[in-house]
Formats: sequence, C-alpha cells, structure tokens
Amino acid sequence: MRQKRTCPAAAAGVLSALVLLAGFAWYENRTIQTEVFRLRASALPRAFSSLRVVQISDLHGEVFGENSRRLIDAVRGAKPDLIAVTGDLADEFTDFSMFRPLVSGLRAIAPVFYVTGNHEWVLSREKRQQVFDILDECGVVRLQNEYRVLKKDGETMVLAGVDDPNGPYDQKTPEQLVAEIRRTCGDDAYILMLSHRNDQIEMWAQLGVDAVLCGHAHGGVVRLPVLGGVFGTRYDLFPAYTAGVYTQGKTQVLVSRGLGRSHRVPLRICNRPQLVVAVLERGKNT
Repeated sequence: MRQKRTCPAAAAGVLSALVLLAGFAWYENRTIQTEVFRLRASALPRAFSSLRVVQISDLHGEVFGENSRRLIDAVRGAKPDLIAVTGDLADEFTDFSMFRPLVSGLRAIAPVFYVTGNHEWVLSREKRQQVFDILDECGVVRLQNEYRVLKKDGETMVLAGVDDPNGPYDQKTPEQLVAEIRRTCGDDAYILMLSHRNDQIEMWAQLGVDAVLCGHAHGGVVRLPVLGGVFGTRYDLFPAYTAGVYTQGKTQVLVSRGLGRSHRVPLRICNRPQLVVAVLERGKNT
C-alpha cells in the first residue's frame, strides 16, 4: 500500500503562513503605537497651551521589554509635561515585581498622576495596598476624587481625578468633586479630568468639564475598518466610545485604546497597544 506523501511546497507554505501569523500577532500585541490628539478649549489659560500629557491606560501588568524599558522609552520620546495613568495598571493576574521599575522610570521623566480602574478594586485589599504603596514611594500623585491646581506664569488650571465606581460605595461623587472645584477655583476654571470609564460623556458634559482622559474599552479589542471596536465591556457588540476624541458641548473626552490585553478576549487584532499624547490647546473645540 502506498503512503501518501506530503508535498514539500505545501508544508513550506503552511509553515510560512504560521510564521507570518505569529509575527502579525506579536506586532499587534507587543509593539507600542504613539498617537497625538489635540484637545481645544477656550477656557484653557494661554500659559498651558501646548501642554503635553502622556496617558497610560489599561496596562493590566503588561511588560514591554526588560523592566518595561520599551514603554518607558516611548513615554520619554513623547516629551510629556506630565503623565496621566487612567486605571487598570494592575489586575488579579499581574506579577507585581514589574511595578517599581516601571513607576520609578516614569517618575524620572515627568510628574505622574494616577486614578484607579475597575480592576484595582478586584484585587485583594493587600495587593491593592501594595500597588498604592509603590506609587506613593515613587512620588506618584494618586487622585482619589481629588484635584490639584497647576500654576504657570501666573495662570492656573485644575487637574482632577476620580476613583473608579468599583471603589468604596460612599466615595465622593463626580458631581460633588466638580462642585468643590467650582467653589474653590471659580466657575470659569479649566478642568482636565482623569477617569477610567469611557462611557460617561453625558455626565461630564452636564458638569461642564473641559477635557477628560479615560480608557477601559481596550479599543473594542478587535477593530474593523469603518465599524471600529467590536467588543464592549458589557459583552455588547460594536459599542460606542472605544477610541479617540468625542465631543459634547464644551466637553471633549479622549478614550485611549490602552496598552494591555483583555482576559476575556486576550488577543488584540488591528488594535496595537496605544500610548496617547494629549496636547492641550487654547481655542474652540471642533
């Protein structure tokens, strides 16, 4: 009985296809795409026009190179005036040994501000405190429903941050935080808000917040031409607000596609890890 022979050309073709597929998957999940977005507002003081904010979101403990060197180099190359971390820095699967090299490397570049995401509140209390301790020791400012007044050339703007709704049930609400800012800094104060959730543009617009940096959506995990992100955080298909700038009234919300992978759908497709650079500009938003 004759044995069926495998065609060498066919085997080579299959092997080549597998190599190309593996290379594509590595590229889509392990290479960082730096993208610049411009957020315009008439309320922005002239002294802060051209302020560069590098946003890190939804890292989920992902390590880009030894001691996160590739991510740190990408941040440095973006020339930030400050760095904003908008939640899900860690999750329940994170190797916590990656944090100190990353955070200390970022802090050596520019001031770092941080708000929690939903996954920080999934962690055990001990692990969450471990993350917070490292951030504190490295000089990161944790904005827990708080704000800071930034000053430059005699002018001021407000940088604020909210804890994720998964946090304590009795935490200060966004409405209370913004009201506090208005009482202290005036109704015309420019507010840049850090928040993890991507689907709250109506609330921020009603509160009159000028700009919001957020993440959470992972860009929809898989992105298709024209249609955009495929998967939502609530298991919905083709959700809204997955990536880029959205405008409602005077409010602009910038949604990062994030850097890490979703454990529900662990392979990013046509959706490279994204490092956002938000450039604040004085002028009318469009």
